[in-house]
Amino acid sequence: MRGRCLHPMFEPLPSDLSSALEAAAVRVGRFGRVQYRAEIGSTNDAVLALAEDGEPEGTVVLADRQTAGRGRRGRDWVSPQGAGLYVSAIVRPAEPRGPLPMVTLAAGVAAARAVQSTTALPIELKWPNDVVIGRPWRKLAGVLCETAGQQARVDAVIIGIGINVFDAAYPREIANRATSIEVELGRPIDRAWLLVALLESLREVVDRLHANDHEAISRAWRQYALAGLDGAGVRWRDREVERRGRARDIDRDGALLVEADGQLERVVAGEVQWEGLSRE
Repeated sequence: MRGRCLHPMFEPLPSDLSSALEAAAVRVGRFGRVQYRAEIGSTNDAVLALAEDGEPEGTVVLADRQTAGRGRRGRDWVSPQGAGLYVSAIVRPAEPRGPLPMVTLAAGVAAARAVQSTTALPIELKWPNDVVIGRPWRKLAGVLCETAGQQARVDAVIIGIGINVFDAAYPREIANRATSIEVELGRPIDRAWLLVALLESLREVVDRLHANDHEAISRAWRQYALAGLDGAGVRWRDREVERRGRARDIDRDGALLVEADGQLERVVAGEVQWEGLSRE
């Protein structure tokens, strides 16, 4: 399927990407089914439409620019032209229900492994969905997972990953919290190698999800998230009340475990701020 458009809306892959995917066909497996647009509204929206049309697991949409990219909690995901890799993929769960937070953690592991294996940068993961670096944390990549299905049934999960690859001008409100691989390395990298590494890592973590091996995913995630889980002070809102505690771990479903008021509590959603680690 590589190099052939499934729908008229897509364009031929750039030659550097198509050559790299052909050479890595065995490694990326079913996630080598990549469809491309130089510019698109949202890769997640495009993949959601493909999932609803019945396209198989591993179908991927890649864009150089998103005009309506989005992150968690309805935020915009800034996607400058030619500055990053904006990738969304279809995952078909074996069960009609499953913990979406665990899928988000698995996608974070895939993004972290891809960046680290191609750059050797000392990257970290911030719960639940950010790839970060440095002190205070600067964001290199983010994950947005969404579901497709009828009522409580999940027919597909859309994994969206945006990686800041090249230097770019970011809006003032996020400029001090965003960074890119090129800025951190001091040189550009080959985006084709990064794409192959990302799709290979996605295949590996999705295989773990299908095997219901959540513990392996959790172990991998913790390896990148030690700074944020070692008793770091956190703040979050619970029913409009600001709470404070210390992050300790994640549970088997991907919830953040926070020690607060002498108890261990599960934080499953909402905005969490790490005191001393992030600028937010």
